[in-house]
Amino acid sequence: MTKNETVIDVKNITKKFKIYMDKGSQLKERLLFRKRNRYEEREVLKGISFQVRKGEAVGLIGHNGCGKSTTLKLLTKIMYPDSGEITMKGRISSLIELGAGFHPDMSGRENIYTNASIFGLTKKEIDARLDEIIAFSELEEFIDNPVRTYSSGMYMRLAFSVAINVDADILLIDEILAVGDTNFQTKCFNRLRELKAKGMTIIIVTHDLATIEKFCDRSVWINNGLIVREGRSDEVVDAYLNFMNQKKVESEPAPPKESSESVAEESKHENHETNDSNEIDYSANRFGLKYVEIKKAEMLNSENKDVRIFRTGDRLSVKIHYHVNKPIDEYVFGFGFYTLEGECLYGNNTQIDRIKINTENTDGIVSVIIGKLPLLAGKYVLNVAVVDSDGTPMDFYRNYCEFEVVSEKRNMGYFSIEHEWRI
Repeated sequence: MTKNETVIDVKNITKKFKIYMDKGSQLKERLLFRKRNRYEEREVLKGISFQVRKGEAVGLIGHNGCGKSTTLKLLTKIMYPDSGEITMKGRISSLIELGAGFHPDMSGRENIYTNASIFGLTKKEIDARLDEIIAFSELEEFIDNPVRTYSSGMYMRLAFSVAINVDADILLIDEILAVGDTNFQTKCFNRLRELKAKGMTIIIVTHDLATIEKFCDRSVWINNGLIVREGRSDEVVDAYLNFMNQKKVESEPAPPKESSESVAEESKHENHETNDSNEIDYSANRFGLKYVEIKKAEMLNSENKDVRIFRTGDRLSVKIHYHVNKPIDEYVFGFGFYTLEGECLYGNNTQIDRIKINTENTDGIVSVIIGKLPLLAGKYVLNVAVVDSDGTPMDFYRNYCEFEVVSEKRNMGYFSIEHEWRI
C-alpha cells in the first residue's frame, strides 16, 4: 500500500437501534404483558462519510451518545450498518471493550493465544512474539493466573500488548487507554507513535481532547449521528469546545431567587442578638453589625442577565443591592473570587480604588464591571462584603454563590494573561 492510499472508506452509513421501554425477560411475561414490549427506533448514525489514509491517526470526538463508538464497532464488523458501505484494507486490530475476547477462567498466557488467533495469527506466529507480548504487558508474575483475578488495569495491559503485536495495518481504540497507571499510558502512547511512524493507521475514540490534539493528524466531530466538522485536530477540537461551552451556557438554569433574599432574611434573624450586642462572629459564613446590609448580589453577563456560567474573556458585572439600617460615615463595598477550597484568587473594594459612596440614600446599588473576565475554566466562589472605613464588617458574605467559567483556552492555572511570543 502506498502512503497516500485510502485504507478506510466510509460511505453514507446509517444505523438504527430498537430501544425497548420495558422488555419482558421471560416468554410468559412477553405473552401476558405485550404492551411492555413497546420500543422506539433510535437513529444513531444518519448517513456519515469519511476517509482515512494509510499511516494517519484520526480521532472521533463528540458528546456521549453521538455515535462515535457505534462507528468504531461498525469498522470492526462487530455490527453492520443498515445502509451505506464500509471498505477496509488490511488486517484490523481493535481495543473496543475491556477484556473482549478474553475467557475469564483461562490464564493470561492462554488468552494471548486465543486473542491473537482471533486477529488472524497462526500458533507459530504467536509463539515467535509471545515473550515480547508478555514483556510489554509487565505481567510476567501473573501471566499464568486466570484473568478473572486481574484488575481492570491488568486487563488493559494484556489486551493492548496483544493488539499492537499482531502486525495489523489498522488499529481501532475506544477509550481503553483511560484505564491503567500513568506510566503505562505513556508507554502505550510511545508505542503508538512508533507504530504510526511505521505506517499503521489508527482511529481513536476518546473524550480526552488533549490526546486527540497531540496525537491525531485529523479529527472527525460527530453530533447527533452526523459529521459536523472534519479537519486538523486543533481546529476541530476548538470548534467542539466552543459548541459544548455555548450549549452549557444556554442550558444553565436561572439562579434560584430565594438563594440570596431568603438567606438574607434568615441571617437577619440569626444575627439579631449579635447586632444588638455589637459582637461579631467572624467564623460564621455571614457576619457583621448589619448597619448596612446586602440584600442580594447579581452576577450579570454581557446581556445583563443574572447567570452562573461565564466564558473566559466575557464581560461580567457584580451588582450589589444594599439597604441602610443605621447610617455610618463611609460604606466600603468589596468582592472576591475564590477557589472551592477557599483560596483567594482576586479581591478588591471601593476604598482601594478610592470610590466614595453616597451615604444619604437608604437603599442603593453598587456595581463593579470586569470588561474581560480573566479566569480560566473551572468552578469558583463569589464573596461580597460591605465594611466601614476602618474595616469593621457591616455585612460580610462568604461563599455568596458558586459560578463556573468555561473556556476554549487550554492554559494552565487560574488566569488567562494576555501575551505574545517573539522569536
